[in-house]
Amino acid sequence: MGDRFTHITDAEALEQVLARSNDAPVILFKHSSTCPISSKAYEQMSQVKTDVSLVVVQRAREVSSEIASRTGIRHESPQAIVVRNGEAVWSASHFDITAKAVEDAVREHE
Repeated sequence: MGDRFTHITDAEALEQVLARSNDAPVILFKHSSTCPISSKAYEQMSQVKTDVSLVVVQRAREVSSEIASRTGIRHESPQAIVVRNGEAVWSASHFDITAKAVEDAVREHE
């Protein structure tokens, strides 16, 4: 997988990402390894010019559920969420996930 992807596989790693959101926006990307729509979203996310925290839902179901619980955003896959100060400030799913949309959301919340 791409250079800019950091795999989030457990609650501790998720906590670290959410803590970083106090300094700058962070991107969470929920990806399904079996979904063709998610593959298209993955291609878009691989073009994002900043770090992306990747949650492969088949490997980290509990983390995916925790993200939904903490952000208040119902789980979908694929799903991109921008978090700032521990709160979701932007999200998109399926074909609405584009590199430009994600980068615009990050810039808006810097």
